[in-house]
Amino acid sequence: MPKISEAHVLIMATDRFEESELFGPRERLLERGAQVKLASPSNEEIMGTVHDEPGKRITPDLLIRDARAADFDALILPGGVGNPDQLRTNEDAIGLIREFDSAGKPVAAICHGPWLLVEADLLRGRKATSWKSIRTDLRNAGAEVVDEEVVIDGNLITSRKPDDVPAFTDAVIEAIEAMA
Repeated sequence: MPKISEAHVLIMATDRFEESELFGPRERLLERGAQVKLASPSNEEIMGTVHDEPGKRITPDLLIRDARAADFDALILPGGVGNPDQLRTNEDAIGLIREFDSAGKPVAAICHGPWLLVEADLLRGRKATSWKSIRTDLRNAGAEVVDEEVVIDGNLITSRKPDDVPAFTDAVIEAIEAMA
């Protein structure tokens, strides 16, 4: 089983990601020794939000089109309204999510991030949670939707909101360390 200190984790985001949902897991994983990379549609700096207000900025490490699931142990999909709404129309982003899922690697989405799981058609017959305003979308995509801090169904990990970031990150770490 891999230790988190040996893990390679990919975060995928673009402008208007929820700041705490990207920086929270990223900082915790880096503190534990994991290598964390950020993929985005372009190399331009992207801007986070704090409840829709402008937040911190970060420069991506690589382009989504150049990222490969084979190079990473897990994928994290932060929320924010604008971030997943933009990425769900990006064929490379959806293809990469499907690539991680097909490989059985952890795919973790928080808040509005599960919109990307809807677009990738990964929720049919699965249990998941999300920000309350998109739960109907999850149900319509075939998910059993629950209101819990963290929901784990196979390799999928979902959470509801920024307050869930600590439990969400713990679940990602546990999933990586449990991989055979």
